[in-house]
Amino acid sequence: MPSTLSWLHPFWAFALPIAMSFPLGWLMWRSLDVPEDRAGRGLDALPMFLRRLIDRRPPAKMDWRRYAFAMLAFNVALFVLSFALLYFQDKIPLLNPDGKGPLTTLGYKDAAGVQHDGADTAVIFNTVCSFVTNTNLQHYSGEQNLSYFSQLAAIVWLMFVTPAAGLCVMLATLRGLRGDKDMGDFYVDLMRGLLFVIIPYCLLVAVLLVGMGVPMTFEKAATAATIDGAATKMETQTIARGPVAALVAIKQAGTNGGGFFGPNSAHPFENPSPWSNMLALVSIIVLPMSSIVMAGLMLKNRKHAMVIYGVMLAFLAAGALIAIRAEVEPSAATRGLPVVQGPNMEGKEVRLGPVAAATWSAITTATSNGSVNSMHDSLNPIAGAVPMSLMMLNVVFSGIGAGFENMLMYIVVAVFIAGLMVGRTPEYLGKKVEAKEVKLAMLAILIHPLLICAGAALFAATDWGAKTTANPGSHGFSEILYEFTSAAANNGSGFEGLADNNPAWNIATGVVLLLGRFPALILPLAVAGFLSTKKRVPQTTGTLRTDNLTFAGMLLGTVLLVGALSFMPAVVLGPIADHLSALKH
Repeated sequence: MPSTLSWLHPFWAFALPIAMSFPLGWLMWRSLDVPEDRAGRGLDALPMFLRRLIDRRPPAKMDWRRYAFAMLAFNVALFVLSFALLYFQDKIPLLNPDGKGPLTTLGYKDAAGVQHDGADTAVIFNTVCSFVTNTNLQHYSGEQNLSYFSQLAAIVWLMFVTPAAGLCVMLATLRGLRGDKDMGDFYVDLMRGLLFVIIPYCLLVAVLLVGMGVPMTFEKAATAATIDGAATKMETQTIARGPVAALVAIKQAGTNGGGFFGPNSAHPFENPSPWSNMLALVSIIVLPMSSIVMAGLMLKNRKHAMVIYGVMLAFLAAGALIAIRAEVEPSAATRGLPVVQGPNMEGKEVRLGPVAAATWSAITTATSNGSVNSMHDSLNPIAGAVPMSLMMLNVVFSGIGAGFENMLMYIVVAVFIAGLMVGRTPEYLGKKVEAKEVKLAMLAILIHPLLICAGAALFAATDWGAKTTANPGSHGFSEILYEFTSAAANNGSGFEGLADNNPAWNIATGVVLLLGRFPALILPLAVAGFLSTKKRVPQTTGTLRTDNLTFAGMLLGTVLLVGALSFMPAVVLGPIADHLSALKH
């Protein structure tokens, strides 16, 4: 059984970010929601100056349409530039001491088992879609395929600006919900988010990581003499390294998740100790938590924000407890064998153990971070169902800004259902919720299961997916289902065991990545824009309150009901069937 000390890990993984989220949320509110009479003064002069480098005109007063267009235009520019950088990687002489070639699939087998070698831009398309959407789904191995310049100028750069873009949309949405006439300037919000929130936090985390032993260098890969070289016929070993600490800091703090190394946070250079593991866990979730606190301050409705915070925390705590409980049980593969029966250590790092691995699997998928410190394919089936389920719900803190956007759609639906139950016109924050807002909310909610279930069904029924799984039956289906769930939820983690670096998977998941990201940001922004133009109605004794336990239960039930109806058949065919099959054997 795990040691007593190992049980302190999940306790501190929850306690520290919860405690930090309140002062950080206040700081985010003060630095990002700047009143018009203080804009451009003091420290705020710097983001205003940087914004004028993009466009010399004064900051614009954007409605939701102009704000959405600016966000989309910015992301199109990111896509084109990042694609060019990765496509011409081998032609760029900067920071490429190991002589990395172009980012290609390097060889793959198609459904008929035929080997294909040579350049393939599908993996570049998938990579750019992944990082532009703040997902970081990786069908390549960073230390093998990317130069230091590509890691910094394409990957790390996108890791900074894409979570900042999600935070911008949240800020605009909150302004609309409180009734502001304009929703701000996207580029000003972007600069403020980077300068006052993301960069300072990442700088602090990177320094701490270097102190814990994470490499930060531009030297080429090290060559070491092996101890048993004569016996293994391998006299030397090449050890990849690079500016790892800089990437790991933003990878965790920006809910990105893409690793410098293929094994991600299971690699000792990214995550050398339990202390670095704890720092990473705190960094994964603290800014998404803080953004909910900021929302309460911006809306001047802290109780409502705490309802949202509490519902999200309840989902996360339940998921972590279920995953930990499942992982302290032996693996089904060892049952009945003459070996000591202990917790499931398959796919785990010994220095971390099953409790830390299960805690990480819940937190990383609740927050759309996607980094891993264990092999999710090796989790016991019920533990594997937890990260899959959290991504399917996609409302548990989720990405910076994106988590609130996703939950807002469920709030609109919960308010609508409650209004029907009592025979009143639904109201939210003093504004009437009418057919237009409900239709947009339902569209945003239904796109998510459509992308997951349609994609998984297509690949499970064809050789595109059936011949790329490492396992047969329900476990193989879980691998396919997890991949589409991760892409649609903009998470980026992988169940692994899946041969997904081929054109079919790269193109399909790339399209899902784009469709899972941008409608989920724009539709809530549109809802807030429509609500901002409506007159505030007076509150009466019959008004539905959204700041008490009754509404918390209503919201919790709405998320579970919609989630169960959308995903239960797929989960039954995957991890639940896998669990029942393991019990039989």
